[in-house]
Amino acid sequence: MAESQSNARLRADAGAPTSGVIHIRTRLTADFTVISNALAQRRGSAVTIGVATYILSLPDGSPISIAALCEHFEEGEILISRALRELERAGYLERRRERGPGGHIRTRTFFRSVPEGCDARPSKDSEPSGVAPAPVPDPASAPAPEAPPASPADADPRAVAVLASLRHVDSRLLLSGQDVARLAPAVAQWLAAGVLPTHITEHLTARLPDRLLARPAGILAFRLTETPVRVVNRALPPEPGSRAVTLPLQTCDGCERAFRAGTPGRCRDCRSGDRFRAAC
Repeated sequence: MAESQSNARLRADAGAPTSGVIHIRTRLTADFTVISNALAQRRGSAVTIGVATYILSLPDGSPISIAALCEHFEEGEILISRALRELERAGYLERRRERGPGGHIRTRTFFRSVPEGCDARPSKDSEPSGVAPAPVPDPASAPAPEAPPASPADADPRAVAVLASLRHVDSRLLLSGQDVARLAPAVAQWLAAGVLPTHITEHLTARLPDRLLARPAGILAFRLTETPVRVVNRALPPEPGSRAVTLPLQTCDGCERAFRAGTPGRCRDCRSGDRFRAAC
């Protein structure tokens, strides 16, 4: 009888764990980045950790706008913008508005490897790696009972018609009744601002990603957060034989938020803030 053969080792290395990952480490002397375990093992979005790791690996002066990050990552503007906001709330990312030569206001971006006021060294009584302490419920901070979901019957019928017609342009935009009821108020604001239904449909369906990484309603809600006042100027009936043009996405020089405009510059909120400070 032939002897059985196997490529497996006869015995595990001394001291190696019997389950879980076993690291094979290589000592790096160049082209490496030091990252704290607090960031690498941060609970939440993997996109946020990936964006933070990429930014830490870049040299000073490298652009980290939403447009620049979207050119590097496969994720779209929504997930990248969400990751930057999460890093800003956590204290890793900081944007400072400073007055430069000639009195011009500019925004400088700083990224910390460890948030200010945090100790990068693990405490002796900290939880084991990958294990988070169980949250203690606080009766005083208990969430209020949720209101019953809105119904499309209570929404503006014109807004409901616009949202229901999106699936005829892109079959992936098949919305549920709850999604329509949630998005209808924002569409109604666009209609009240004088934007034509055809232009709203074009704005919501233009240049959608090949793979929708999130629910379609989430992408539509993000696009509807843009103020409709800017769209009124281009919401006039097109001339015969012409096609409506969708303005490209720009990154605001002030807050680095994505907005649509013909040329680079500042978003409406930053321009309003500059006018307010000038008036004071």
